[in-house]
Amino acid sequence: MEVLQRTANRGSIATGGYDIDNSLKFEPDNSEILKRTYGSGGTVQKWTFSTWIKRTELVGCRLFGLKTNGNVFLQLSGDKLRWYVNGNDQYTEAVYRDTSAWYHIILQFDSAQATASNRTKIYVNGVQQTLTGSYVGQNTSAIINSAVIHGLGGREDNNTEIFAGYMAETYFIDNQALEPSDFGEYDSDSGIWKPKEYEGTYGTTGWYLDFEDNTSAGKDTSGNNNNFSDTNLNAADHATDTPTNNFCTLFPPPDAVTGTEPSIKEGGTTMFGGVSNTQNAFGTMGVRSGKWYFESTITNSGGVTTNNHNFGVIDPEQITYVMTSGRDIGASPAGWACASDSLPRNNNASASGANATGSLAENEIMGVAIDMDNGKIWWHRQGTWTSISSTVGNPANGTTPAFSNLLTATDNFVIPAGGLYHNNGNQARAMNFGGYAQAVFTAVGTYTDANGYGSFAYQPPSGYYALCTKNLAEYG
Repeated sequence: MEVLQRTANRGSIATGGYDIDNSLKFEPDNSEILKRTYGSGGTVQKWTFSTWIKRTELVGCRLFGLKTNGNVFLQLSGDKLRWYVNGNDQYTEAVYRDTSAWYHIILQFDSAQATASNRTKIYVNGVQQTLTGSYVGQNTSAIINSAVIHGLGGREDNNTEIFAGYMAETYFIDNQALEPSDFGEYDSDSGIWKPKEYEGTYGTTGWYLDFEDNTSAGKDTSGNNNNFSDTNLNAADHATDTPTNNFCTLFPPPDAVTGTEPSIKEGGTTMFGGVSNTQNAFGTMGVRSGKWYFESTITNSGGVTTNNHNFGVIDPEQITYVMTSGRDIGASPAGWACASDSLPRNNNASASGANATGSLAENEIMGVAIDMDNGKIWWHRQGTWTSISSTVGNPANGTTPAFSNLLTATDNFVIPAGGLYHNNGNQARAMNFGGYAQAVFTAVGTYTDANGYGSFAYQPPSGYYALCTKNLAEYG
């Protein structure tokens, strides 16, 4: 089943001695892009571009290149990688549409090569890709690396074709055609391609962006000071979702109710409602063991009460049921959700003894704690845990859960889920899994879990962790 495959988190690794701490989130709606005008040109016939990306919206975009003084770019088009040099057009045969995975992309350009197929090589996760189309002529100057403006993450001449997702560990190496082994290696235990520290030189116009300085997204840390300027990017766009610690994000459902499925934006952390009454989105990571925490809020109610909007977890086998029947998450026999009025629901019934209160307003935050070792779940409203029969729950010591049947109602793992209930396309639900926390969460708090991962508005209960690959490797 595609949904189960998408929760496998391919293309990321949680172990190994080299860690990447930060990434940069790009959002097309905000026209976020990095630009740099080279003060002096480098070698236009030989260079290497290397980056890690995690897509969160399957939209066409330019990853690197220029239009202002030519038309040369590396692009995602039809979910394939496209390399275009003023009329010479090449595509990968493979497609890259997994929004749960990090991809390592290398574009190696060496037009002096006598063999045409050696002039341009594209590698993804260490594997050279088969290219279709026309190769550049021998000794072609690709304009990239010349003294003109370049764009990273979009089209530099008009701030369009913006990448949607996260970018990390990005290099440009002047006058060298480097191999994947210079930037990555296969993990000896899992066989997954993972990053390693680059130990080579950069050349005069080379650069390295590690995105660790949240005051300057485009800061070059190679030592060359070949910095990029930020366009519509700020400190809030820095994230800890990286190739060495991949966090849960949202993906749209495979089957929507009549109308359109919700759109996923802001680094896979916000769902916008479609035009049908019930719209849901789902998390890219599933768990059957361990203790987990994440948060959510309604940032735009669409002008209707928020008490029907809910979030929680669901067996992924139930996605088709809730989406094609116009149901919310809590209507499923293997779905558990809580609305903003604090009424938890499962199998279309409220938790016995749940004490409902007034609906939370927009931007007021709820959290969920899931104990998959004991099959229990709790929700909090702005830090106060669900009350059952006038007794407040306590996830840290396992008392008074809203439900205790997560292990008995299904023998499958569960995934995060969030829903909107009204046919208004302006509705928006923000989710916070910790890898990228929007301002609505960080304005309240910036708490990490006990391992130091994530950024949450409220402190996760003792023993509960962010949904990320490092924690999953230890507890999941």
